[in-house]
Amino acid sequence: MTYIIHPIVMGTKVFDKGMMTYQHDYGTPYTIPIYCWYLEGGDKKILVDTGEMHPVISEEREKAIGGKIHTFDEGLARYGLTPEDIDIVLHTHLHNDHCENDARCVNAKIYVHEKELARIHDPHPLDFRYLEDYIEEAEENGQIVPLTGDTEIAPGITMIHTPAHTEGGMSVRVETDKGSVLICGFCTILENLYPPKAVTAMEMEVIPPGTHVNAYEAYETLTRAKTLADHILPLHEPKWAGMESVPE
Repeated sequence: MTYIIHPIVMGTKVFDKGMMTYQHDYGTPYTIPIYCWYLEGGDKKILVDTGEMHPVISEEREKAIGGKIHTFDEGLARYGLTPEDIDIVLHTHLHNDHCENDARCVNAKIYVHEKELARIHDPHPLDFRYLEDYIEEAEENGQIVPLTGDTEIAPGITMIHTPAHTEGGMSVRVETDKGSVLICGFCTILENLYPPKAVTAMEMEVIPPGTHVNAYEAYETLTRAKTLADHILPLHEPKWAGMESVPE
């Protein structure tokens, strides 16, 4: 089974680039897209993450990322879908910008690592991005499927534990007609996985995400992730914002 991966921008963040690139480019303003990924193919309607509930939509932000920003309903409607049509949601992690629309997907099974569930209900003070309000309704409805490790969700789709940004981060490997594709489970851009010469000259193969639990473990996870598929899709890379499907 092969799929087509559609990146749908459902939010943005404007902040210091160092939030993405640990120990590099602090003081540089940067805008990242927040994606919901629609995996087209098979007999199930599958999303990776659900984006923001009320995204800021402005010409300035769209210009910064090179693509359109959508509400959840508008983004799904591009593919003839409604929130009620979604059968499966695969979570890279449970920071708020990745799960704010979970409650809208009333008919979906929601797959997420058990460590993310533990964190969202008992977050460390340093990690304010966990807000349990966004998943409580889905939990009450029995929609959550906790995972403990690598799991095949459907033929051609496997979730892989990649703790770099969070303890329960899960990347999603998807088989496409252009080879295997890894949607990263950690918040990065292309530069994290493929650093410039100034960084590789320091004998660094990758740049850990600016937000992480353990910098050393994050470095090793990113290095390993590059071996897991033919194509790597960093979770917040602006390049995907203007594309209908990835990889091109």
